[in-house]
Amino acid sequence: MDPLPASVLPAGVRARILPGINGLDIHVLEAGYETPGRPAVLLLHGFPELAYSWRKILPALAAAGYHAFAPDQRGYGRTTGWDADYDGDLAGFRFMNLLRDAIGVLFALGHRTAEAVVGHDFGAGVAAYAALVRPDIFKRLALMSAPFSGAPSVPFGDKPQGKAPDIHAALASLPRPRKHYQWYYSTQPANENMWKAKQGVHDFLRAYYHHKSADWKGNKPFELGGWAAEELAKMPTYYIMDMADGMAESVAREMPSAAEIAANKWLPDSELKVYSDEYGRNGFQGGLNWYRVRTGGRVSGELEVFTGRTIDVPSTFISGRNDWGIYQVPGAIERMQKIACTKMKEIHLLENAGHWVQQEQPDKVNALLLDFLKNAT
Repeated sequence: MDPLPASVLPAGVRARILPGINGLDIHVLEAGYETPGRPAVLLLHGFPELAYSWRKILPALAAAGYHAFAPDQRGYGRTTGWDADYDGDLAGFRFMNLLRDAIGVLFALGHRTAEAVVGHDFGAGVAAYAALVRPDIFKRLALMSAPFSGAPSVPFGDKPQGKAPDIHAALASLPRPRKHYQWYYSTQPANENMWKAKQGVHDFLRAYYHHKSADWKGNKPFELGGWAAEELAKMPTYYIMDMADGMAESVAREMPSAAEIAANKWLPDSELKVYSDEYGRNGFQGGLNWYRVRTGGRVSGELEVFTGRTIDVPSTFISGRNDWGIYQVPGAIERMQKIACTKMKEIHLLENAGHWVQQEQPDKVNALLLDFLKNAT
């Protein structure tokens, strides 16, 4: 697999393959590589994204004196060596193994520490555990769009634990039957639904990115009352889907007009094509396996060993004010700031940004990251 061509990358950003890292050949984008000895910043993307999602952040970090780099994570893009078979072994997608991938990238690029690890969406989970487990390696933590509320707890005492209410049955029983997108993403039909969408991968991704951005005027998030079906159903259908729909059908209803697409400055069609070409080749199963590990309970057991442990390195949180992601787990953002992260002084919610904050408002994100790197202690 060849790296992304220079023709689709900003000036000063290069792509290359790092071979033999934890069973993978990992595709990375990097900036600031020309000068040896620079401090490192590692950036981790989410779903359905790529290292390319950091294209507007890498040059600014490099200009400020950092060696900044972003991998296509396991299951994504031009990184190879992972299994795309739905019935394959999911062990490689456990969070501790994803963290092993990230440390491998850092070390392969000649660093033993990073000034910061930055994670967006599902990448925020890996970044959070990086700072939790190896604060000696990762000196600071910046999370975007996905709050980290702490490691799962171990049941205390010897009393039998009560059976949790079945949220899925409750969602299905609503007058307008619904389902949770993460559990939908864990089903076998999900990949085919998006990869072979009637509208094509390019238009599927256009609608998906639009629907979760500040461009979609229905994104006016607020804190939910709790983890109950009636509350969750207040979220848009990209999170709490109509029961009969796949994700391709859900977002197709919100496809932007030709005029809206032409006016889009943060993700023009030429840049979206980078995503659609990669997902058109690979499908979505690699990224969906991250959801399967979480919803199937394959991650909670080994993470319970960190129960009660806090993130004690300086940390920050950046999201769009129009991003429902910060509220999709009720109470998570408050637990993150008050309990899970002991040195998170500020939470930044940027105007005119939805879920894709580092793409929708890159200048503001760059300013916040650079200030955090310079001043957070």
